[in-house]
Amino acid sequence: MEPKSKNRMADGRVFWLWAAVGIVLAALLLSTAPARAQDAGAPIRVGGKNFTEQLILSSMTTQYLKAKGLGATLTSGLGSTLMRQALESGQLDVVWDYTGTALIVFNKVQEKLDGPESYRRVKTLDAARGLVWLDASQVNNTYAFAMPKERAGDIRTLSAYAAKMRADGEDVKHPLAVDMEFAARPDGLEPLKAAYKLPFTRKDVIQLDPGLVYTALRNNQVDLGLVYTTDGRVKGFNLVLLEDDLHYFPPYNAAPVVRKAVLDAHPELAGLLNALAAKLDNAAMTDMNYKVDIDQQPVDKVAGDFLRSHGLI
Repeated sequence: MEPKSKNRMADGRVFWLWAAVGIVLAALLLSTAPARAQDAGAPIRVGGKNFTEQLILSSMTTQYLKAKGLGATLTSGLGSTLMRQALESGQLDVVWDYTGTALIVFNKVQEKLDGPESYRRVKTLDAARGLVWLDASQVNNTYAFAMPKERAGDIRTLSAYAAKMRADGEDVKHPLAVDMEFAARPDGLEPLKAAYKLPFTRKDVIQLDPGLVYTALRNNQVDLGLVYTTDGRVKGFNLVLLEDDLHYFPPYNAAPVVRKAVLDAHPELAGLLNALAAKLDNAAMTDMNYKVDIDQQPVDKVAGDFLRSHGLI
């Protein structure tokens, strides 16, 4: 039976508490793990971020490498910046990252680039840091804003939503749910508000764990929420994605990123991970995300099923 709203909110607070504890423990683990020179006999240390798609990709990569005879360990549930720092400092060896994130957040590139040029630019810039971007997949998990269908009405673009906000005036509340990272990052909330002339004030913005943004949308507790385009909950929760008609968000193609020292010690990694990337696209990723978030299948099972169904293991 569907729990009452009050109980769902209580469950959310408990979930967030445990999620915070997990992130702190992961940070402590990485901060105390010594960087080391890679040798051919050492396990490959795979890292992943703290949302469903990344949990799937990092689990998939770990299972895949183990099946190919390479030792592999997994540290997942990391924030984007923490994962990047761990990769650069030699505490992680292989991650999946997104071209838009690497360009804007880590390399401070502000110009608008298309998908292929974004990939070429970040590949060149990160090579100077000893990081190798292997082949990009067809997964473009860019940001989007979603509304509960009953709230959206005939609104289908962010510009139309912004115009409605301005027409409603200051007395009408427009609660907005975003994750804490997006609220603070340089390609995040503040420049988006400026681009679309969205009159959100501090009291309108609710910062939540990424998963709880979807819960708030499903429960009709917010007007608008930040989501990912490949997330299975968009379909599962009957949400309407608003078109980014000003093309604010850059491409966020997922690709495996490997430390050069690790690739030198394990040259077979390039062929293995490129073969995996070639099997991934938005449809496949959305389907896997749906199985985890809506069907409640375990992450490891969904990742393993994908590998087996595509003949990778």
